[in-house]
Amino acid sequence: MRTDPVTLFLCGDVMLGRGVDQILPHPGDPTLREEHVQDAMTYVDLAEAANGRIPWPVGFSWPWGDALRVLAEAAPEVRVVNLETSVTRSDDFAAGKAVNYRMSPANLPCLAVARPDACVLANNHVMDFGRRGLEETLDVLAGAGLRSVGAGREVGEARRPAVVPVAGGGRVLVFACGTESSGVPPEWAAAPDRAGVDFVPELSEAAAAELADRVRRARRPGDVAVVSIHWGSNWGYHVPRKQTRFAHRLVDGGIDVVHGHSSHHPRPVEVYRDRLILYGCGDLVDDYEGIPGYEEYRDDLRLLYFASVEPGSGHLTGLRMVPLRARRMRLQHASEEDSEWLRGVLDRVGRNFGSRVDLEPDGTLVLR
Repeated sequence: MRTDPVTLFLCGDVMLGRGVDQILPHPGDPTLREEHVQDAMTYVDLAEAANGRIPWPVGFSWPWGDALRVLAEAAPEVRVVNLETSVTRSDDFAAGKAVNYRMSPANLPCLAVARPDACVLANNHVMDFGRRGLEETLDVLAGAGLRSVGAGREVGEARRPAVVPVAGGGRVLVFACGTESSGVPPEWAAAPDRAGVDFVPELSEAAAAELADRVRRARRPGDVAVVSIHWGSNWGYHVPRKQTRFAHRLVDGGIDVVHGHSSHHPRPVEVYRDRLILYGCGDLVDDYEGIPGYEEYRDDLRLLYFASVEPGSGHLTGLRMVPLRARRMRLQHASEEDSEWLRGVLDRVGRNFGSRVDLEPDGTLVLR
């Protein structure tokens, strides 16, 4: 059995729809039904007004920018992303949704270029274009050889983990679920006869025990188990007590990494019983550039998380975070000043969780 640590790449929301889709080589229908925006190109205009012209159509690697080089140099063995968009040509706008995200299936190479090993779909935008849109998303990802997790044509498929083999005979198991607190409508829950997401209606002890039991039944000696969960509000650093309790119960039940997302900016990091809990990874790729409001959270700053985890024990042996900044819908290395700002925020909001963050000379943030 393998004993040396497995390196995981984890990140927050990858939102390749709407404005991002429009600058790629094969944009889909830009029609929106938002209260103030009816054309996705409006978000391209906002980004250009903020930081300069985007030379669209851009190549498929453009939105990732410097992140691709960082990933290549870090060489993580498993890459997990929260794909927060439907990949569809469906026009079935979900009723009651204020914002709808879709990307053209022809632009899927923009996701594939990052080489994700698991695409988490248990979020509040994967069914923005109905169950028909979800089923097309599942088909398109499978057709490209990309593993999806957290949604399916029925509840069994939605709850099935993504199983990623690693060198030395081990595996990383990725489970994914979503909650109403992040905007996932309860009616999106998968059922035996209905497509949908793995929905957790309440962050209860019973729900944590059920999820932990599924993990125990699937894992083998030497596996690393990750639960990726879409929860919480978009803004603010406060972590509700019910989220902390739920994360702790998952770890107590044998989960090695809790990968939280939904917030538009990074939230606190905790190490509980030597296991990693990320309460909110922030956005990674999106079209929010130039939208006013919430400037104090610096949502233009993004993080790539690289966690080293011991197989079997699940103990965290190290966490590196690489700061990036979004400009012209493209990720670039953050400045020393921006990296220090992020360090200060994570250090401050993490103190109640016993975590401190250092800034290395190369600009990397390190958890200690």
